[in-house]
Amino acid sequence: MSTAPIAHLAQPLNRAGDQILPLLARFVFAAVLLLYYWNSGLTKIGDGIFGVFSPSVGGYAQIFPKAMEAVGFDTSQMNIFHWAVVVAGTIAEFVLPLLIVIGLLTRLAAFGMIGFIFVQSLTDLYGHGGIEHAATVGAWFDRMSDAAILDQRAFWVLCLLILVFKGAGAISVDRGLFKNAP
Repeated sequence: MSTAPIAHLAQPLNRAGDQILPLLARFVFAAVLLLYYWNSGLTKIGDGIFGVFSPSVGGYAQIFPKAMEAVGFDTSQMNIFHWAVVVAGTIAEFVLPLLIVIGLLTRLAAFGMIGFIFVQSLTDLYGHGGIEHAATVGAWFDRMSDAAILDQRAFWVLCLLILVFKGAGAISVDRGLFKNAP
């Protein structure tokens, strides 16, 4: 028996999936992570209109917890490298999610968010001591699905990988700007 008729019937479903799956991934990202990252970014902004360029103590403490503790939470003792990382991280927390939600430069933004989540996870594990708490780290292939690091962030990355591989989907700025966008 030939599988050609079954494959033929699956083609419309595959084409629809190429459009709908990325759109749903962007929707889920917006519903679950957009405000999470924007609120996190807001905690890093200093005072004034250019507050993003003068990060708050909290911004430094979130990204460099051990270094900040070592200097008694005195940001004046942090160097230009620390400042640049905090400023770049803060800007990324606003810009990358926005690009994903509107579907602009989606593949690049999703890839950037995957890198951001990787660095965020390492900071949570080693900077904030999460590695010492098995429940926070979690374990794959166990009966518990609520660990903040391995379990949740695996789903976040999967959602973003859909965008990396499939693009922004049917309704996106990418589709309007780039005629060959998927």
